[in-house]
Amino acid sequence: MTEESKVAIFAAIAGNLAIAATKLIAAFFSGSSAMLSEGIHSLVDTGNGLLLLVGLRKSRKPADTRHPFGHGKELYFWPFVVATLIFALGGGMSVYEGITHLMHPAMHTDATWNYVVLGFAFVFESISSIFAFRAFRKELKGQGALRAIRASKDPTSFTVLFEDTAALLGLMVAFVGIFLGQIFHSPYFDGAASIVIGLILASVAVFLAHETKGLLIGEGVSPETLESLRSIAAADPAVQEVRKSLTMHFGPHEVLLTLDILFKKELSAEEVAGAVNRLEENIRARHTEIKHIFIEAKSLA
Repeated sequence: MTEESKVAIFAAIAGNLAIAATKLIAAFFSGSSAMLSEGIHSLVDTGNGLLLLVGLRKSRKPADTRHPFGHGKELYFWPFVVATLIFALGGGMSVYEGITHLMHPAMHTDATWNYVVLGFAFVFESISSIFAFRAFRKELKGQGALRAIRASKDPTSFTVLFEDTAALLGLMVAFVGIFLGQIFHSPYFDGAASIVIGLILASVAVFLAHETKGLLIGEGVSPETLESLRSIAAADPAVQEVRKSLTMHFGPHEVLLTLDILFKKELSAEEVAGAVNRLEENIRARHTEIKHIFIEAKSLA
């Protein structure tokens, strides 16, 4: 995780906690279903930020006998938990609250505080989104956002950004629902807005879960990086053929590499050992993220 990602998480936690309190107070006095859903959403986002920090801390624990490759995949597990919570608590409770409001409609007593809170929330969420985008911008590298997300090995960089984006969309939906309800004197717009907010959160949660799943179960390096690794090995004068090459990410900057190499038959055992050391040095010099290298050495003899 970059320092920008960590700052983005802290900014999101602080903003969501303050926004959640104001939204829930406004919902209590106004009776707005959409505002209550927004308050639940902000509380869930606050907890999610804390879980991302837990994942960051746990991923830095050193390797031990039970976890010989370290705890880097903690950084993949906790964003998956976050996605689950967004779906279940954020999306599910918002849809439930909206349906309940439609079944038992009630007009707001006063929507003034709702508008005030939505305005402040929009400002704070926008500021948080700026920090999140700055953290994610390093992942773009001249490519589209969707492609960058799929190529990223640091889910925290886009999880916060998607949470903030969903929050901004939810605020706009809540505003429209409350405004239309006041204009047409109908409580159904407010309940419908709550359901739409829940569907937005559920959609974001499904997308985040899908993107983190590949990293969690074991994802290799990009085809370009793999081809570079094979080229480095094939360029060594002692190598006859590079057979199988396998990689797996244990963290954004921690990769396992295994190579099945056929060395030239005239090499002695000592020369093969020297070639293996040389290959490891050359690979790490070009790709610093390769932390673990295992080479299965074979010769024509």
